[in-house]
Amino acid sequence: MFIVTNRIPVAPGHETEFEDRFRNRAGLIDGSPGFIRNQVMRPVSRRWNFRTGEWETITEQGYYLVQTCWESEQAFWDWTQSESFREAHRNRPPVEMFAGPNVLEIHEVVFDTIARS
Repeated sequence: MFIVTNRIPVAPGHETEFEDRFRNRAGLIDGSPGFIRNQVMRPVSRRWNFRTGEWETITEQGYYLVQTCWESEQAFWDWTQSESFREAHRNRPPVEMFAGPNVLEIHEVVFDTIARS
């Protein structure tokens, strides 16, 4: 399985609008060959400091993570060349929605654990 993560710095005040864009999306990716799932994750304002052993408040800009999971890396690249990809990205958000450039990362899953109920 391959995970494609887009790290996106959303400008303060645009969080709801950014999240709504995904809630109201056309869902064109859902039927793509090799597509498994899509997740949008909001940054939280604290993190664990391993040096002090305590939680601390984060003051710097956080990143939203938009992750898609694919059966293969090629399935992702095929999606980026498809008409449904172009349609899904046709309505570009305003530039002021972002606090900087996004970063796209691709990882291959080498180990996966699922919680047992």
